[in-house]
Amino acid sequence: MTGTLTQKKILIFWLPLAATWLMMAFEGPFLAAIIARMADAKYNLAAYGVAYSFALLSEAPVIMMMATSTALAKNYKSYLKLRTFNNYLIIFVTVALSVSLIPPLFNFIVLTIMNLSENIAHLIQTSLLILLPWPGAISYRRFLQGILISNNKTRMVSYGTVIRLLSMSATALALYFFSNVPGAYVGAASLSVGVVMEALASHIMARGLLKRLKETDNEESVTDLNLKNIFNFYYPLALAAFIGFGAHPMISFFIGHSRMALESLAVLPVINALIFIFRSIGLSYQEVNIALIGNNNEGYPQLKKFALRLGLTIFTVLGFVLYSPLSEFWFKTVSGLPDTLAAIAQLPAQLLVIIPSLTVLIVFQRAIQVVYKKTKVISQATSIEVSIIALVLFILIYYVDMTGILATSLALVTGRICSNTFLYFQNRKVLLSVK
Repeated sequence: MTGTLTQKKILIFWLPLAATWLMMAFEGPFLAAIIARMADAKYNLAAYGVAYSFALLSEAPVIMMMATSTALAKNYKSYLKLRTFNNYLIIFVTVALSVSLIPPLFNFIVLTIMNLSENIAHLIQTSLLILLPWPGAISYRRFLQGILISNNKTRMVSYGTVIRLLSMSATALALYFFSNVPGAYVGAASLSVGVVMEALASHIMARGLLKRLKETDNEESVTDLNLKNIFNFYYPLALAAFIGFGAHPMISFFIGHSRMALESLAVLPVINALIFIFRSIGLSYQEVNIALIGNNNEGYPQLKKFALRLGLTIFTVLGFVLYSPLSEFWFKTVSGLPDTLAAIAQLPAQLLVIIPSLTVLIVFQRAIQVVYKKTKVISQATSIEVSIIALVLFILIYYVDMTGILATSLALVTGRICSNTFLYFQNRKVLLSVK
């Protein structure tokens, strides 16, 4: 992007990425609504939510490949180095998820540690088996999407997501109408088909760009990338994601030991789906900051201004949804929850109203650290956040005897505020050092 950075240029660059994340965010509500309308909805929603949290944990080591390829893929030689690194990641996450499904290990985690019943455990295990292609496909497509973003091809990223949504929806509807498989399996199969199709679409769309990058490379094109320094750059990002996503099964563990555990587990994926719609808008902003901040930090003021406006807008819209009759409409009519579960979900969701705005702030803060290769700070901030979440959950569930879902909302808000505060001071330090 040439010329002086303006709010309009940021908006044009960001909109396809925002559309991409928004489309992905509607996967959750769509699948939760289908599962809620199938047999044994409470058990299948709970099993799907737990399986999804473990799938997210398996995805954690690869989730930052988009930011990494956006920041580091400067030419075809660097692309080849990153591709090799990404291939190793794909093998690692696929094997790790497979190992977790070995019955003795799986039963120890789900039955003994998480204290879940055997019928739910069986649904979770089969759902995870169906989700086995999930982390590898995500790694591959995020790697390619980062290269598309760094070359100002953000629209292609959104095209891939359209294909993902169409294939996911078609799979879910076909299984809903023409099969008798449990709802948890419908959700898992739909997610797997969607990400595999998106990875294939990203591969096809990136071929032309990669061919041009290869043709423009010459003997003067160099890269200082090798597997060692890519790993040194990447592992704090992967660690941060792993710790962050590790909060999901940790939360499921605490909820499993709380009052109204089954009801809390059942409404958790429904609440998460709604909040993620608004969080996704903030998450889409991370790569924008990395790509547009400039070599001398010249884009920082405009990017900061855009972030503040975006965060305020999200807070206002979500607040209107959660604190109006639209909340009841969402949980009962859209999500298909029965009256008892819808009533349980409402207050915890309202407490999370600030989370999407804090997400805008944290991706802006993280992007600064990525640009200046201070990636260890990101894992430190995430460690603080997850530690606070665990501490608050422990106190509220074991000493206050609060319901699991209400304790979860309070813990998530407290943890995120602490993480934002830590990154605020770290960013000040970085920005002052480069002036």
